[in-house]
Amino acid sequence: MKTLRDAHPGDNVVVKKVHGDSQIKQRLMDMGVVRGAKIHVRKVAPFGDPVEVNLRSYELTLRKVESESIEVE
Repeated sequence: MKTLRDAHPGDNVVVKKVHGDSQIKQRLMDMGVVRGAKIHVRKVAPFGDPVEVNLRSYELTLRKVESESIEVE
């Protein structure tokens, strides 16, 4: 299973599924991270936390825990 945390800067990925407890999952879905959403990875901090992405024409910064719960293809 490939997650958003495994993606590198410049990668374009598509969300397959959002995992995690209900609070994290609902929060991500409220921000537009839903199945089929296209994500462009802009920056990844040296230790992988945080990850900056473009999603639905806006910039979003995700923590390591959040990016590990997003399954992508």
